[in-house]
Amino acid sequence: MISGNLSGLSEFRLLGFSEISHLHPLLFVVLLSLYILTLMANTVIVFIIKSDNTLRTPMYFFLAQLSCLDICYLSVIIPTILENLMVGTVSISKTRCALQMFFFLFFGVAECFLLAAMSLDRYFAICYPLHYTITMSSRVCRSLVAGSYICGTAVGLVHTLTTFNSPLCGSAIDHFFCEIQPLLDLLCGNTFPRETQVIVVAVFAILSPFFLIIYSYICIISTILHMASAESQQKAFSTCSSHLMVVTLFYGAAGSMYLRPKYSYCASVDKFLSLSYSVVTPLLNPIIYSLRNKEVKGALKK
Repeated sequence: MISGNLSGLSEFRLLGFSEISHLHPLLFVVLLSLYILTLMANTVIVFIIKSDNTLRTPMYFFLAQLSCLDICYLSVIIPTILENLMVGTVSISKTRCALQMFFFLFFGVAECFLLAAMSLDRYFAICYPLHYTITMSSRVCRSLVAGSYICGTAVGLVHTLTTFNSPLCGSAIDHFFCEIQPLLDLLCGNTFPRETQVIVVAVFAILSPFFLIIYSYICIISTILHMASAESQQKAFSTCSSHLMVVTLFYGAAGSMYLRPKYSYCASVDKFLSLSYSVVTPLLNPIIYSLRNKEVKGALKK
């Protein structure tokens, strides 16, 4: 790694999976296949929601937005990963690296808040069914989605501007895309303020919507347990079980990456953690919703 202040640095080197170069061909085939499957699965979800009148409800409006986010989220990093697996170390301009970090954070944080909006939808549908159509109007739904994008923009700008305006003492990023944690290793001097900023912003972007989700589900479970019949309880729970599984997958992986100090960072382990929430989760989301949702399965059969 190059040492000294590199304020005039114009490009970085992404090391990718250099430690397992013998597996590059296999990883390329696997990741390309997963990428194509993810694009197809999420595109199908969006298509059937837009084309089936029975799915014109807030829950499916949010699901279509989630699928669009997953497509964009994955498309930000997969081309770089595939390039890295084909040619080895990839050179990436500082501008492209900054844009990649911004859009990765933008789509990731927007998905955090969108999942919280989806939990609110289930909360009002189950706890206040008589007021549901008024509370979750199309205007409210669009506002929640817009708020998710605004939060994503804010977090993306804060991290990207502060990181790329800080003095850098290295150009080799031990990752397969411009991720925050490995970029912290390139900063000169005391990195504690930046590490603190990452954790504080992560608390806002990850834990605040997560706590909202937890509160929503506490109320939902309490309401379900007070329902008169077991059939009603099962029906109510089935409407939110898919969302709960998606939340567990996404927050479990994202939290393990960002809600911890830099000294616990391990490049080889965190690369595969990044793959789990940035590549695998977007593929599993439409599968979970299509397999566990009767309306979606019915629309697929049509």
